[in-house]
Amino acid sequence: MSQSPKLPKSKITQFQAQIWAFYAHSGRKMPWRNTRNAYKILVSEIMLQQTQVSRVLEKYPEFLKRFPDIESLAKSPLSEVLHVWQGMGYNRRALALKRMAEKIVTEHKGKIPRSRTELELLPGVGPYTAGAVRAFAFNEAEVFIETNIRRAFIHHFFTRRREVSDQEILSLVQKMLDTKNPREWYYALMDYGAHLPKITKTNSNKQSKHYLKQSTFKGSLRELRGKIIRGLNGEASTLPSIKKISNDDPRTKEVLEVLKKEGLIKYEKRKYQLA
Repeated sequence: MSQSPKLPKSKITQFQAQIWAFYAHSGRKMPWRNTRNAYKILVSEIMLQQTQVSRVLEKYPEFLKRFPDIESLAKSPLSEVLHVWQGMGYNRRALALKRMAEKIVTEHKGKIPRSRTELELLPGVGPYTAGAVRAFAFNEAEVFIETNIRRAFIHHFFTRRREVSDQEILSLVQKMLDTKNPREWYYALMDYGAHLPKITKTNSNKQSKHYLKQSTFKGSLRELRGKIIRGLNGEASTLPSIKKISNDDPRTKEVLEVLKKEGLIKYEKRKYQLA
């Protein structure tokens, strides 16, 4: 496997200075950056998975108004959580948040766990989310990667490379990390990476070994899943009724089975309803 480039200390210092300078005059203002509340930060991180920041900025305050703390989310019915989540897409994240809240209340006395190991045992939390929560909520010097971080490092250090692996980038992330202020450093790094396409008119992430172009939403299973969840919001429905909602899409039964397996819906007395 190709190794990440060896860098003299001057290159590291230069890169850090560029990132901090950009952040000083162009850092983004976001509500989840104005809190140290681990629950609110965790909610923002789950919302930001595969969703544009502009959409999360709309939904985040609405979600927290209805579920202001981990206890209120844990005790609310899933149907209510999905109703508030509507418009965000990827409803599995709403289910994960709900199950996560229940687990934190029952197993951690309502406190968001601080260790990476315990965080990764929560539903819907992977290496990135665990690292981000530790950095943003607890200012821990974690090493992690997401799309904007990936873009920034590829743009600067892998200009002529293709198939760049995340392991190579993570090695550099660790070298560049401001261990005294990881929270602000990651804010700065992400903001810089998000801004890069506006300058370069290209997406450096296409050079990543892990790059996947998002499929078209129209006509996708994601769209069909969303239609069914919205149609079931608040009432149980028979299969013929659901087929009307899905415009008799031949994939309807298949999607219902998947949603049932995931725990988003249940089937009782010949009717489907939200779990």
